[in-house]
Amino acid sequence: MCCLFAILFLLGPRLALLIWWLVKPLYFQTIFNNWILPLIGIIFLPWTTLIYLIVASGGVTAFDLFLLIFAFIIDIGSYSGSIYGNRDSISRNN
Repeated sequence: MCCLFAILFLLGPRLALLIWWLVKPLYFQTIFNNWILPLIGIIFLPWTTLIYLIVASGGVTAFDLFLLIFAFIIDIGSYSGSIYGNRDSISRNN
């Protein structure tokens, strides 16, 4: 069950963004000027990109900024959590 939750947490926003991009490509073109920035966002910061797409159409207000910072912390936390989880697999024979 834990692995299923991890897979959904990692692939969920990426899959949602890809489906959203395929269904409404004009929305992505209005929020972003080119296709490179959303692609980089999908690969490296999926939660931040998803929240930005949700809040950007009405303009980013104070609470929206809080949501963006929280999503960024979740994205960075997923990378640092995997590093912390694999700390025992590093060889200590140095």
